[in-house]
Amino acid sequence: MVNINDNIIIPRAAEKQVYSYMKPNNVVVIYGPRRSGKTTLLRQVRDNLKEEKVLWLEGELAETQRVLSSQNLHKLKEVVGDHTVVIIDEAQAVPNIGLNLKIMVDQIPGIKIIASGSATFDLARQVGEPLVGRKSTVWLYPLWVKEINDYYGHLGLAERLPDLLVYGGYPQVQLLTSAQEKREYLSELISTYLYRDILEMDSVRNSAKIRDLLQMLALQVGQEVSHHELATALEMGTQTIARYLDLLEQSFVIVNVRGFSRNLRQEITRTSRYYFYDNGVRNALISNFNPPDTKVRSDVGALWENWLVMERLKKQHYDNILANNYFWRTYDQKELDWVEDRGGRLYGYEFKWNPQGKAKGAKLFTETYGESEVKVIHRENYLDFAG
Repeated sequence: MVNINDNIIIPRAAEKQVYSYMKPNNVVVIYGPRRSGKTTLLRQVRDNLKEEKVLWLEGELAETQRVLSSQNLHKLKEVVGDHTVVIIDEAQAVPNIGLNLKIMVDQIPGIKIIASGSATFDLARQVGEPLVGRKSTVWLYPLWVKEINDYYGHLGLAERLPDLLVYGGYPQVQLLTSAQEKREYLSELISTYLYRDILEMDSVRNSAKIRDLLQMLALQVGQEVSHHELATALEMGTQTIARYLDLLEQSFVIVNVRGFSRNLRQEITRTSRYYFYDNGVRNALISNFNPPDTKVRSDVGALWENWLVMERLKKQHYDNILANNYFWRTYDQKELDWVEDRGGRLYGYEFKWNPQGKAKGAKLFTETYGESEVKVIHRENYLDFAG
């Protein structure tokens, strides 16, 4: 849940997933960006486990790190005691956490463990191999449009849609009431937290280059991105660019979507499009918080596309929709913003801010790929797609 103020609490879809995955001698791992509400979610889970005895541990504390990195069964049993559930917030800060969690779930009968982390390249690396067959994964994103709609209703969501496109869905942003406060919060977020996990890697030092890279990506949302062009503009090697992009993706800053091709020789497949986990972060990087009106900003299409992509990814995760995701474009400019391969069938989508917009690539796509369908997603019909 998200505490908006003393009277407003928005339930999170991830909370139900945590309960459904909790079982004896299993670890539930919660991944998500910093400030997305993981600690609040864990506290809500802790408070709702009335019939369990819960041990709360903070991974960034030295004492927690000392005990949970010991690989000493006696010490681990001693700290667990008679607790039936162990919750570890920011578990990626604990050295060798994966091996120690394995010891606990293997050697302490009936124990249930929940661990959260803000960087997949750190925590996932540690828990991946040791916990094969012993873990379940939950992703916690910034607020999902369905969570907002369920709480405020259709009219409340409609009122908040422009704000979501501009300032994004970070829980703390929803607490703030003035545009100035929201801008200051997002500016602080990108300067203080956005690069933290990457810069903690010993071999990554240049935060200025990372910011420059992100600003270039922010201006190319919805467009194919060339690693070579990025490298030339930033005076960096293409391998370094590729590595930084991978780290940014694993740090919950950007999402990489590849081109789709199966039949046509002229289809573009070797480039990527990058989207930001949160519209507010994207807008803060380019210092543009103007409302989504085509008269005051020229990138309303990119705003809409970025937001819909991320809301769809949230829906896929929370509703267990299994799909491979792509964009589709040909060299003669026929395109679809989003293509899902689900159960062997293709579903294409074109994103239009204007409800009268058309999908120019729909005819060629459906002719090329029989048993496919194409829909235009606009601001009057987006909820079924996104929520």
